[in-house]
Formats: sequence, structure tokens, C-alpha cells
Amino acid sequence: MDIAQLHFLVAEGDQVQRHALADILVHLGVGRITQAPDGHTALRHFNAGITPAVDIAIIDLALPGMDALELIRRLGEAQCRAGVIVVGAQTNAVLFSVETMADAYGVNVLGAIGKPVIGSRLVALIQNYLQPGEAQGAHEPAPALSFAEVGQGLQNREFDPFFQPKIELETGQVKGLEMFARWRHPLYGVLGPASFMPALEAARRVDFLDWTMIEKSVLACRTLHDRGVPISVSINVDQTTLAHPQFMEQIAACLERHQIMADYITFEMPESAVLSTDPHFLERLLRLRMKGFGLAIDDYGTGRSNLQLLARIPFSELKIDRSFVDGASKRAAIGTVLRSCLGLARSLDRRSVAVGVETKQDWDFLQSLGCTYAQGYYIAKPMPVEDFPAWLADWQHFF
Repeated sequence: MDIAQLHFLVAEGDQVQRHALADILVHLGVGRITQAPDGHTALRHFNAGITPAVDIAIIDLALPGMDALELIRRLGEAQCRAGVIVVGAQTNAVLFSVETMADAYGVNVLGAIGKPVIGSRLVALIQNYLQPGEAQGAHEPAPALSFAEVGQGLQNREFDPFFQPKIELETGQVKGLEMFARWRHPLYGVLGPASFMPALEAARRVDFLDWTMIEKSVLACRTLHDRGVPISVSINVDQTTLAHPQFMEQIAACLERHQIMADYITFEMPESAVLSTDPHFLERLLRLRMKGFGLAIDDYGTGRSNLQLLARIPFSELKIDRSFVDGASKRAAIGTVLRSCLGLARSLDRRSVAVGVETKQDWDFLQSLGCTYAQGYYIAKPMPVEDFPAWLADWQHFF
């Protein structure tokens, strides 16, 4: 990204502060800057088809006329793809709430910064901007396939587990693998959950996929053990699969077939699934823990946690959602939430796992906060089990 090629809009009601922001941008090497003294003028710069289009807008919360909150809402409704940086004299809590609101409206919010604006902090937020086509993971939409097609793929054994390493931040050691379901489709290539989960969920047969992945993941665990890599595996399971009356017998038989101890298997469930007052479900979780299985709460922070219920769940790991990890080192408000999540894990004597670690900055930040484990594309993408030993050898050489 060349900052000199980007078009900036500075929307600030106070003329002195507006010019000060523009001066900062000039010193950073920005070539095109448009200034707006109020919200209505700012909106016209987005709606009038001005060329080149605005790439990044710096918006003051106290804009006269149309205020910043309405402007952000209008930009969301117009599906504007410009990056937005919010500035204001409000507290960090208010600024974080504005970020959350902008995200909910679908605005590409790069972050919020308090006044007075410091150039170095502004640069950090500008670096969060990716121009269209640069976004990581940009690709053609995944095909949505029918339940009959998914069922045929399962029967043909076209589904395989891919594995992403989980790293202990303190030592850099590989402490486990998380399973991700992938469909090796004969026409479309390797497909992710967006292509098959909707059909399975609509038919209420996620268990078909779960048992395929459990069986193949335990077999992969056995394969790695036989190659001298005694590593544990985390498997995502639907709560309906876990609650089936025969689950305990079937998982015991699976482990017996492949000669794997329960200690090497962790079951992962989303936060919304485990926060239940159903005593039968809680009993099932307790039995799994007493047998030696690990239990991980996935996507923590995305649900409406009842802390009293959370404390009662016998989980061993708290997996913090990527929305509180990616970029937390640059965005103070998100970093505060991340610290809170890590503190909760420590207070409950549970291990913490940060998901979605994309940069070295995120890694270093999590390490400084005392997070237990990290996983994400900065470490490795999910890979077939046969690729893992070579990756592990490279990783161990690096560390």
C-alpha cells in the first residue's frame, strides 16, 4: 500500500483541528486530501461520484450538522468501502462503542483515536487499511451445495480433517492441533464449511460430519504418534452430537480402535452451546472431563456469557474469538477487552487460546499479556495431516 496514492477525507468541524489533521497527513506523504467542515459536506464527497473515490475518511465525533454517528450509519447503508478512522475527545469506552457500532453497520472501521491526535497513532490505524483486491482471503464465493450432494461426498469419503498448530507462547512449542473440516470435492477442489455446513444444519444432521471428522482425526492422531509425534488433537463437535445417548460408548470404541488415550483429545464447542442450564448436558461434559478429555469453549466473547454459568462448565481451555485478537496490539479498546478475557481464564484456572493471530505484532502483544496458546495464519494455515511432520521440523528449527 502506497500512502501517497490514497485519497483522504478529513471531516472535522473545528477549522484549526481540521488543518492540523491535514498537516499530519501531508507530513506522512499523503498526496490527496479533501476537507469537510460538517457531516453533510462529508457525505456528499462519498455520494457525488467524485474521482478518485475516498479511500480513508478521518471523522470527528463532534461533527456539526449531521453528526458522526449518523454519517457512519449512512456510509454503512450505502455499502461504502472506504476505511474510517474515528477521532474524538470522548473516553476510550465511548470510542470503543463507536467502533463496535460501525462494525455492526458494515463500515470498514480502521480504529478510533482520542484527541489530541498523534501522528504515530494515526499511522498505526492507517496501516490497518487494505485496498480492494488486497484483502486477505479474497476469493470466489464458495459454492453452496445441497444436503444430497454433501451426503454423497461423505459416503465417498471425500471429507478430511485439516489441522492448524496451537503454539505455547512462552516457549514456542507446538502443544496441539485443531481440526478443520475440509471437503476434497472432485469438481471444486478443497472446500471449507461455507459450502457444506448450511445444508447439514438445515437438515439437522451435523452429526454425519462430526462422526466422520472424529474418526479421521483420532486416526490422524494415531498416525502422528506412530511417527514419534505424540501430539493432542482438538475436534469441533455440535452440541447435538455430544448430547446423543450413545456418544460416550461410541467415542470410547473409537479411541479403543486407534489406541489413543482420552488425554490426547479435546472437544471444542462454541460459547453459545455450552452456556446451558440443562443438567443432562452438564452431566455429559463432566463425564468427558472425568474420563480425561479436554473441553474448550470456542469463539469466546461472541455470545452473551453468564459468568456464573461459565464458571460451572468444566472446560479446560477458553478460546478467545479472533475479533478480540486481530489488531489488538494497535487498537487500545480491543486490547482492553482481550486483557479482560485473559484475566477471566486465569481467574478460573483455565488455559487461554488466542485464535486468529495474523501478525508478529499480535504474537508479541499476546506474549506480553501472558496468553497461554496462540493459533492463526501467522503460525500456519490448516494443513493435511501428512504435511504436519515436515512443517513441525521447520518450526522446531526456527525456534
